[in-house]
Amino acid sequence: MFELKSIKLNNGVEVAYVEAGQRNQTLLFIHGLAGYSQIWQKNLPTLSQHFRCIAIDLPGNGCSPYQESYEYSIRFFAATVIDFIKALNLQNVTLVGHSLGGQISIQIAANYPEIIKALVLCAPAGFETFNEMEKGFYHSSFHFFSFFSSDANSLAKSVSTSFYHYTDQADDLIENMQSLLSRYPPHAFRNMIEKCIQAMLNEPVFHLLPKIKQPTLVFFGERDVLIPNRIIHPCSTRQIAEQGMKQLLNGHLEMYAKCGHFVHWERFQEVNSTIRNFLKEMNS
Repeated sequence: MFELKSIKLNNGVEVAYVEAGQRNQTLLFIHGLAGYSQIWQKNLPTLSQHFRCIAIDLPGNGCSPYQESYEYSIRFFAATVIDFIKALNLQNVTLVGHSLGGQISIQIAANYPEIIKALVLCAPAGFETFNEMEKGFYHSSFHFFSFFSSDANSLAKSVSTSFYHYTDQADDLIENMQSLLSRYPPHAFRNMIEKCIQAMLNEPVFHLLPKIKQPTLVFFGERDVLIPNRIIHPCSTRQIAEQGMKQLLNGHLEMYAKCGHFVHWERFQEVNSTIRNFLKEMNS
Protein backbone atom coordinates (compact mmCIF):
# COMPACT_ATOMS: atom_id res chain seq x y z
CA MET A 1 0.00 0.00 0.00
CA PHE A 2 2.81 2.41 0.95
CA GLU A 3 6.54 2.19 0.35
CA LEU A 4 8.36 0.27 3.07
CA LYS A 5 11.30 2.15 4.56
CA SER A 6 13.89 1.27 7.18
CA ILE A 7 16.20 3.14 9.52
CA LYS A 8 18.97 2.01 11.86
CA LEU A 9 18.89 3.92 15.14
CA ASN A 10 21.86 5.02 17.22
CA ASN A 11 21.60 1.96 19.46
CA GLY A 12 21.81 -0.33 16.42
CA VAL A 13 18.12 -1.28 16.39
CA GLU A 14 16.69 -1.37 12.87
CA VAL A 15 13.08 -0.26 12.47
CA ALA A 16 10.89 -0.72 9.39
CA TYR A 17 8.09 1.75 8.73
CA VAL A 18 5.70 3.16 6.16
CA GLU A 19 4.99 6.84 5.67
CA ALA A 20 2.39 8.94 3.88
CA GLY A 21 1.38 12.59 3.92
CA GLN A 22 3.46 15.74 4.13
CA ARG A 23 1.69 17.89 6.74
CA ASN A 24 3.37 19.50 9.76
CA GLN A 25 1.43 17.41 12.29
CA THR A 26 2.63 13.80 12.68
CA LEU A 27 0.60 10.75 13.65
CA LEU A 28 2.90 7.91 14.74
CA PHE A 29 1.08 4.56 14.74
CA ILE A 30 2.21 1.72 17.04
CA HIS A 31 0.71 -1.75 16.50
CA GLY A 32 -0.18 -4.38 19.08
CA LEU A 33 1.29 -7.71 20.10
CA ALA A 34 2.44 -9.80 17.12
CA GLY A 35 1.17 -7.09 14.77
CA TYR A 36 2.80 -4.91 12.15
CA SER A 37 2.28 -1.62 10.35
CA GLN A 38 -0.38 -2.86 7.95
CA ILE A 39 -2.99 -3.19 10.71
CA TRP A 40 -3.47 0.53 10.06
CA GLN A 41 -4.34 0.10 6.39
CA LYS A 42 -7.90 1.32 7.02
CA ASN A 43 -6.63 4.51 8.63
CA LEU A 44 -3.52 5.68 6.79
CA PRO A 45 -5.06 6.48 3.37
CA THR A 46 -7.65 8.85 4.85
CA LEU A 47 -5.66 10.38 7.69
CA SER A 48 -2.58 10.96 5.51
CA GLN A 49 -4.64 13.49 3.56
CA HIS A 50 -4.61 15.68 6.66
CA PHE A 51 -1.52 14.62 8.64
CA ARG A 52 1.92 13.15 8.17
CA CYS A 53 1.30 9.49 9.03
CA ILE A 54 4.02 7.02 9.99
CA ALA A 55 3.36 3.42 11.05
CA ILE A 56 6.27 1.46 12.48
CA ASP A 57 7.03 -2.23 12.91
CA LEU A 58 8.29 -2.67 16.46
CA PRO A 59 11.63 -4.55 16.74
CA GLY A 60 11.12 -8.27 16.11
CA ASN A 61 7.75 -7.66 14.45
CA GLY A 62 6.73 -7.32 10.83
CA CYS A 63 9.71 -6.31 8.72
CA SER A 64 11.84 -5.08 11.64
CA PRO A 65 14.60 -7.62 12.32
CA TYR A 66 14.46 -9.95 15.31
CA GLN A 67 17.47 -10.16 17.61
CA GLU A 68 17.77 -12.70 20.41
CA SER A 69 19.45 -10.10 22.61
CA TYR A 70 16.57 -7.60 22.51
CA GLU A 71 14.73 -7.07 25.77
CA TYR A 72 11.24 -6.82 24.19
CA SER A 73 9.95 -4.94 27.21
CA ILE A 74 7.68 -1.92 27.41
CA ARG A 75 10.74 0.14 28.33
CA PHE A 76 12.67 -1.18 25.33
CA PHE A 77 9.88 -0.48 22.88
CA ALA A 78 9.24 2.97 24.36
CA ALA A 79 12.93 3.87 24.13
CA THR A 80 13.00 2.65 20.53
CA VAL A 81 10.02 4.83 19.61
CA ILE A 82 11.63 7.88 21.23
CA ASP A 83 14.90 7.19 19.37
CA PHE A 84 12.89 6.85 16.15
CA ILE A 85 11.15 10.20 16.75
CA LYS A 86 14.50 11.90 17.34
CA ALA A 87 16.19 10.21 14.37
CA LEU A 88 13.50 11.46 11.98
CA ASN A 89 13.26 14.80 13.81
CA LEU A 90 9.49 14.41 14.05
CA GLN A 91 7.58 17.43 15.30
CA ASN A 92 4.11 17.93 16.73
CA VAL A 93 3.70 14.18 17.37
CA THR A 94 0.48 12.39 18.26
CA LEU A 95 0.95 8.74 19.23
CA VAL A 96 -1.72 6.31 17.99
CA GLY A 97 -1.37 2.97 19.79
CA HIS A 98 -3.36 -0.26 19.54
CA SER A 99 -3.44 -2.83 22.37
CA LEU A 100 0.23 -3.37 23.39
CA GLY A 101 1.01 -0.27 21.33
CA GLY A 102 -1.39 1.61 23.57
CA GLN A 103 0.47 0.52 26.68
CA ILE A 104 3.75 1.63 25.10
CA SER A 105 2.18 4.95 24.10
CA ILE A 106 0.95 5.60 27.64
CA GLN A 107 4.45 5.17 29.03
CA ILE A 108 5.95 7.47 26.40
CA ALA A 109 3.32 10.20 26.82
CA ALA A 110 3.71 10.17 30.61
CA ASN A 111 7.51 10.36 30.50
CA TYR A 112 8.03 12.62 27.47
CA PRO A 113 5.33 15.31 27.61
CA GLU A 114 7.63 17.74 25.79
CA ILE A 115 7.75 15.44 22.74
CA ILE A 116 4.24 13.96 22.60
CA LYS A 117 1.49 16.52 21.98
CA ALA A 118 -1.55 14.21 22.04
CA LEU A 119 -2.49 10.57 22.47
CA VAL A 120 -4.92 8.25 20.66
CA LEU A 121 -5.48 4.82 22.21
CA CYS A 122 -7.29 2.01 20.39
CA ALA A 123 -8.31 -0.82 22.74
CA PRO A 124 -5.21 -0.11 24.84
CA ALA A 125 -3.58 -2.62 27.13
CA GLY A 126 -2.81 -1.08 30.50
CA PHE A 127 -6.31 0.00 31.58
CA GLU A 128 -6.87 -3.48 33.02
CA THR A 129 -4.86 -4.16 36.19
CA PHE A 130 -3.67 -7.45 37.71
CA ASN A 131 -2.48 -8.48 41.15
CA GLU A 132 0.37 -10.95 41.54
CA MET A 133 -1.85 -14.04 41.61
CA GLU A 134 -3.77 -12.83 38.55
CA LYS A 135 -0.52 -12.17 36.68
CA GLY A 136 0.57 -15.75 37.20
CA PHE A 137 -2.73 -17.12 36.01
CA TYR A 138 -2.88 -14.83 32.99
CA HIS A 139 0.64 -15.68 31.93
CA SER A 140 0.01 -19.40 31.99
CA SER A 141 -3.51 -19.36 30.63
CA PHE A 142 -4.49 -21.11 27.44
CA HIS A 143 -6.05 -17.82 26.33
CA PHE A 144 -2.68 -16.26 25.59
CA PHE A 145 -1.22 -19.46 24.18
CA SER A 146 -4.02 -19.92 21.68
CA PHE A 147 -4.19 -16.27 20.65
CA PHE A 148 -0.50 -15.91 19.94
CA SER A 149 0.40 -19.37 18.74
CA SER A 150 3.27 -19.57 16.27
CA ASP A 151 1.24 -21.98 14.20
CA ALA A 152 -0.06 -20.14 11.13
CA ASN A 153 -3.54 -21.65 11.26
CA SER A 154 -3.95 -20.84 14.93
CA LEU A 155 -2.77 -17.30 14.32
CA ALA A 156 -5.34 -16.86 11.57
CA LYS A 157 -8.14 -18.22 13.74
CA SER A 158 -7.12 -16.06 16.67
CA VAL A 159 -6.97 -12.84 14.68
CA SER A 160 -10.30 -13.54 13.00
CA THR A 161 -12.04 -14.13 16.35
CA SER A 162 -10.83 -10.72 17.56
CA PHE A 163 -13.21 -9.12 15.07
CA TYR A 164 -16.87 -8.87 15.98
CA HIS A 165 -17.79 -8.52 12.32
CA TYR A 166 -15.12 -10.32 10.32
CA THR A 167 -14.50 -9.02 6.81
CA ASP A 168 -12.87 -10.85 3.93
CA GLN A 169 -10.57 -7.86 3.56
CA ALA A 170 -8.81 -9.05 6.70
CA ASP A 171 -7.77 -12.23 4.86
CA ASP A 172 -4.89 -10.34 3.21
CA LEU A 173 -3.81 -9.02 6.61
CA ILE A 174 -3.71 -12.53 8.05
CA GLU A 175 -1.93 -13.94 4.99
CA ASN A 176 0.75 -11.25 5.28
CA MET A 177 1.13 -11.91 9.01
CA GLN A 178 1.60 -15.61 8.31
CA SER A 179 4.17 -14.84 5.60
CA LEU A 180 6.16 -12.56 7.91
CA LEU A 181 5.93 -15.14 10.67
CA SER A 182 7.46 -17.81 8.45
CA ARG A 183 10.64 -15.74 8.05
CA TYR A 184 11.72 -16.44 11.62
CA PRO A 185 12.47 -19.69 13.45
CA PRO A 186 9.49 -20.75 15.61
CA HIS A 187 11.50 -20.32 18.79
CA ALA A 188 12.25 -16.70 17.89
CA PHE A 189 8.58 -15.77 17.61
CA ARG A 190 7.68 -17.61 20.81
CA ASN A 191 10.57 -15.96 22.65
CA MET A 192 9.51 -12.49 21.55
CA ILE A 193 5.86 -13.08 22.47
CA GLU A 194 6.82 -14.55 25.84
CA LYS A 195 8.90 -11.48 26.69
CA CYS A 196 6.16 -9.12 25.51
CA ILE A 197 3.53 -10.86 27.64
CA GLN A 198 5.78 -10.69 30.68
CA ALA A 199 6.36 -7.00 30.01
CA MET A 200 2.65 -6.24 29.67
CA LEU A 201 2.01 -7.86 33.05
CA ASN A 202 5.14 -6.71 34.91
CA GLU A 203 5.39 -3.14 33.59
CA PRO A 204 1.93 -1.74 34.34
CA VAL A 205 1.06 1.78 33.24
CA PHE A 206 -2.24 2.36 35.04
CA HIS A 207 -0.46 4.46 37.69
CA LEU A 208 0.95 6.66 34.92
CA LEU A 209 -2.45 7.71 33.56
CA PRO A 210 -2.85 10.66 35.97
CA LYS A 211 0.55 11.97 34.78
CA ILE A 212 -0.71 12.34 31.20
CA LYS A 213 -1.69 15.94 30.66
CA GLN A 214 -1.93 15.74 26.88
CA PRO A 215 -5.37 15.52 25.24
CA THR A 216 -6.17 11.80 25.01
CA LEU A 217 -8.73 10.09 22.77
CA VAL A 218 -9.64 6.49 23.64
CA PHE A 219 -11.54 3.95 21.51
CA PHE A 220 -12.96 0.61 22.65
CA GLY A 221 -15.27 -1.94 21.09
CA GLU A 222 -17.87 -3.22 23.55
CA ARG A 223 -17.44 -6.79 22.27
CA ASP A 224 -13.66 -6.90 22.72
CA VAL A 225 -12.72 -10.53 23.45
CA LEU A 226 -9.29 -9.66 24.89
CA ILE A 227 -10.03 -6.75 27.22
CA PRO A 228 -10.85 -7.67 29.87
CA ASN A 229 -9.75 -11.24 30.45
CA ARG A 230 -13.18 -12.37 31.58
CA ILE A 231 -11.87 -15.48 33.31
CA ILE A 232 -9.97 -13.26 35.74
CA HIS A 233 -12.19 -10.18 35.59
CA PRO A 234 -15.83 -11.09 34.82
CA CYS A 235 -16.79 -7.54 33.92
CA SER A 236 -17.47 -5.59 30.74
CA THR A 237 -15.07 -3.82 28.41
CA ARG A 238 -16.91 -0.60 29.22
CA GLN A 239 -16.12 -1.01 32.92
CA ILE A 240 -12.41 -1.40 32.15
CA ALA A 241 -12.52 1.58 29.80
CA GLU A 242 -14.23 3.82 32.34
CA GLN A 243 -11.83 2.66 35.06
CA GLY A 244 -8.94 4.02 32.99
CA MET A 245 -10.74 7.17 31.88
CA LYS A 246 -11.25 8.23 35.51
CA GLN A 247 -7.46 8.48 35.81
CA LEU A 248 -6.97 10.75 32.79
CA LEU A 249 -6.97 14.50 33.28
CA ASN A 250 -7.93 15.35 29.71
CA GLY A 251 -9.49 12.25 28.14
CA HIS A 252 -12.41 11.46 25.85
CA LEU A 253 -13.87 7.95 25.37
CA GLU A 254 -15.60 6.55 22.29
CA MET A 255 -17.28 3.15 22.78
CA TYR A 256 -18.67 1.24 19.79
CA ALA A 257 -21.34 -1.42 20.11
CA LYS A 258 -20.97 -4.66 18.15
CA CYS A 259 -17.25 -4.06 17.71
CA GLY A 260 -14.23 -6.13 18.71
CA HIS A 261 -10.56 -5.63 19.56
CA PHE A 262 -9.60 -4.21 16.15
CA VAL A 263 -11.78 -1.16 16.75
CA HIS A 264 -9.75 1.02 14.35
CA TRP A 265 -10.44 -1.49 11.55
CA GLU A 266 -14.06 -2.46 12.19
CA ARG A 267 -15.20 1.13 12.72
CA PHE A 268 -12.52 2.85 10.67
CA GLN A 269 -14.75 5.53 9.19
CA GLU A 270 -15.91 6.72 12.60
CA VAL A 271 -12.42 6.36 14.08
CA ASN A 272 -10.77 8.33 11.27
CA SER A 273 -13.36 11.09 11.45
CA THR A 274 -13.16 11.30 15.25
CA ILE A 275 -9.34 11.46 15.23
CA ARG A 276 -9.41 14.25 12.65
CA ASN A 277 -11.99 16.27 14.61
CA PHE A 278 -10.20 15.63 17.90
CA LEU A 279 -6.92 17.02 16.58
CA LYS A 280 -8.62 19.88 14.74
CA GLU A 281 -10.34 20.94 17.96
CA MET A 282 -7.11 20.57 19.92
CA ASN A 283 -5.33 22.92 17.51
CA SER A 284 -8.09 25.51 17.33
